[in-house]
Amino acid sequence: MPTSSDEHIGTRVRIARNAAGLTQVEMADFLGRAESWVANVESGRQPLDRYSVITSIAELCDVDVVWLLGQPYRLERGGGLAHAHVPALRTGLRRSGLILTGHPGLAPQGAPVDLAMLMRQTSEAAAARQAANLLQVAKLLPPLIEDLNTAVLTAAGAAKDQALRLLASAARTARMALNQFGYPDLAWSAAEVAAGAAAILDDPVEKAAVAWDRCGALLHQASLRETIAVADAALHDLEPHVTGRQVNKEALSLRGALHLRCSIAHARGVGSPDDAWSRLGLALEDSDRLGRSWYDLDRHTVFGRGTVAVHAAEIGVEVDQPGDGLARVPEVNIAEVPSKERRTHFRIDEARALHRMGQSSSAVVKLRQAAADAPYYVYADPMSRALVSDLSRVGVPTQAAALSGLIRNMELVR
Repeated sequence: MPTSSDEHIGTRVRIARNAAGLTQVEMADFLGRAESWVANVESGRQPLDRYSVITSIAELCDVDVVWLLGQPYRLERGGGLAHAHVPALRTGLRRSGLILTGHPGLAPQGAPVDLAMLMRQTSEAAAARQAANLLQVAKLLPPLIEDLNTAVLTAAGAAKDQALRLLASAARTARMALNQFGYPDLAWSAAEVAAGAAAILDDPVEKAAVAWDRCGALLHQASLRETIAVADAALHDLEPHVTGRQVNKEALSLRGALHLRCSIAHARGVGSPDDAWSRLGLALEDSDRLGRSWYDLDRHTVFGRGTVAVHAAEIGVEVDQPGDGLARVPEVNIAEVPSKERRTHFRIDEARALHRMGQSSSAVVKLRQAAADAPYYVYADPMSRALVSDLSRVGVPTQAAALSGLIRNMELVR
């Protein structure tokens, strides 16, 4: 059951290659592939199901990765409702940027809201994020961002510091959701709002948390070298807080989370598989120091041993070592990770790994389970869509009904 010709990634690869003035042979040589591989990609017969390959094509043709992926996906089954909130969120974030840079003449857009109420609403948005409830996040954020803008404009002293921390947290929630919806430029704006608030607070841990979010935005745009540069600068600044007798556990957790960002950047094309696994190993050491029960929800990273396993699964697929990725972090129960968003991400990459290992029936089962728990998150994920497209190409007779349901819900055929 093929994807419609105006949507599949192969069509955009062909457009990008022609725009760059390259032949199929020249593209194949650059990627270390056969000419027939390029022809099959462009015709939709060969899937592009790894960011590392997609990033290489985008770099060669000088096109945006998000365009190559075909985002944003405006899915009729609930997706349109989420996209309807994006213009208001864009306006709120734009005002946040002006306020944080001290632009004169700005006035509040509404009456001040009690900080305790804003704290509850910020926590509600963060909880919706970790629950992979993207539609709820999109609904909550625009009014919350604007109320926090008012608080930053009108509060003073400790109250203003609290408002800035809440704005940074809400902006980090916005960054993740906007990346998932397919708005990378706006996701970067959200990350910069968080950075502006952290700069005013001048808190090294807050700054490291912002660096982690910046890396998330950069990874989505395939800015891999910049990801590592931002992460390494933050890691350098964290060092005094994670060494010696008085170790700051939040700082140690953020160090591990930043190493995970670097591990994904290496897996997607900067450095080697060994570099990716080395960074993952450093993150695992930090998670072990923090203990099996540690997960950082306050800083949004959900860093802990289970989250290291989530990243290992993705690395395994990206460097074509899927079995190693699934087995890299022993004695971990993904079900105990206190974030449905992270658990869903793992299930997607577990399904990708299983398919690459020849276990396509199990891959369909895993992906269907993930979609049952977090439908829009799965349906709008580029790699889950690539997986379903390839599964539909090769066929999975034992899971035909389940696969058909995934195809319909992802609207891969119109």
